[in-house]
Amino acid sequence: MSFAADYDRLVEKLSALGVDVNAVKAKLKTQHIETPSWGYGNGGTRFQVFPYPGAPRNIYEKLADAGYIHRLCGIAPTVAIHIPWDKADDYSALTQYAREQGIGIGAVNPNVFQDYDYKLGSVCNPSAGVREMALDHIIECCEIMPKVGSTLLSLWFADGTNYAGQDSMSKRKRMMEQALIETHKHLPAGSRMLIEYKFFEPAFYHTDLADWGTAYAMALKCGPQAQVLVDTGHHAQGTNIAQIVAFLLDEERLGGFHFNARRYADDDLIVGSANPFELFEIYVELVAAGDKAKDVAYMIDQSHNIEPKLEAMLHSVLNCQTAYAKALIVPLRRLAELQNSGDVLGGHRVLVDAFETDVRPLLMKVREEMGVPLDPMAAYLADGYAAKVAAERGTAQSAGGGIQS
Repeated sequence: MSFAADYDRLVEKLSALGVDVNAVKAKLKTQHIETPSWGYGNGGTRFQVFPYPGAPRNIYEKLADAGYIHRLCGIAPTVAIHIPWDKADDYSALTQYAREQGIGIGAVNPNVFQDYDYKLGSVCNPSAGVREMALDHIIECCEIMPKVGSTLLSLWFADGTNYAGQDSMSKRKRMMEQALIETHKHLPAGSRMLIEYKFFEPAFYHTDLADWGTAYAMALKCGPQAQVLVDTGHHAQGTNIAQIVAFLLDEERLGGFHFNARRYADDDLIVGSANPFELFEIYVELVAAGDKAKDVAYMIDQSHNIEPKLEAMLHSVLNCQTAYAKALIVPLRRLAELQNSGDVLGGHRVLVDAFETDVRPLLMKVREEMGVPLDPMAAYLADGYAAKVAAERGTAQSAGGGIQS
């Protein structure tokens, strides 16, 4: 595959704009997109789960698939786990197996939404016994973190109500606050807890952590190891996610992302598939923030229901890589000059030009220098891994998210 001439032309264009192409390549080589264990297994909507041939049946097979994706792209070196879906008898052995696949274990995600006891919530449940059970499980996950080498606890709660008068919203707010403060006390040294939010579903009257401002307020109450996690699908139509990202970055409280795409709400589509310009805008804010973004965690969180699991995951990672590359070639100095002079459309054109630039030759050069396939998707389609695991594993009826199909 010849791309040298296209790459040279792109370098010439970018250099004329004052973009340091070598610096851009260096940053692309250190990009880190974490894939989720549950994204490899069977998973779907609350209506149906469609089992997929070759979908992993346990955490070890999920790690094998995650290692395969990393070998294709070179930028997905960790996998998030969900407890108890990925619970192991021997976490040392699990960590060693991940290492053998060329990856590590990333964020640990407690599950406080699936058990029958959580019907009316977890840490905000009217029952003190249920609240204690939920908190015990979260603390258990804090104890698992050092066993697998994780420095991130990722928290999402389904807590909320469906009817006015069902419960006291202020009381529930205080219970959530107490649970998060207690969790913060149990975090391993040097780790962080990322507080996710969602404005509706499965709670439709009110959700206890409904938006970024609520999550931000909770993080401030907890302490320095608490930050906000932005799921790109958890917003109402028209929400400017880039503005949320910019605010949290400036406050140094943006902990990480769960990347997916939505047309309506939490659709869990492949990131960058519904609105690639929005993903690009987010990455522009991250690049512009400099050191304030250095500890941000980038994680995929999608439910691949009708898509082939591995192909969908690879698309997701590559879409993030493309968006990041386009954000890196924005001439920020020139953009600032236009903004400071009040040139409204001039600044807009700078972003549009970067977004519309074909960065494939740049990415191919980066992959060549990293020793991974120049075209990871073509490599996936040609190498037969998916067919091989389908023959070995068959079609599992259990879902990656613990739901029986």
